[in-house]
Amino acid sequence: MAETAMVMVFCYDVESDRRRRRVSALLEEWGVRVQKSVFEARLTDRQARALMARAAKELGPRDTLRMYALSAHGLARSASVGGAPLPEQRDFWVL
Repeated sequence: MAETAMVMVFCYDVESDRRRRRVSALLEEWGVRVQKSVFEARLTDRQARALMARAAKELGPRDTLRMYALSAHGLARSASVGGAPLPEQRDFWVL
């Protein structure tokens, strides 16, 4: 059975410019930047945990990285004004 993807929110606070660039580049591979240090991605739990683990390897001792899962109920109650749209629930991207 295929895992269900849901919207995951990643946010970080990284002191070093070099580490910050590496973390943001990794998150940009999977998600959409919605603010300078906040990304949204539609991922399965397995994908999200793997991405979190990969990004965590880039962190220094005083850096932080957080991941939040939005359920369908939470997503329906969410709102945004301006910026990038939430990732579509699809297996492809239209460019």
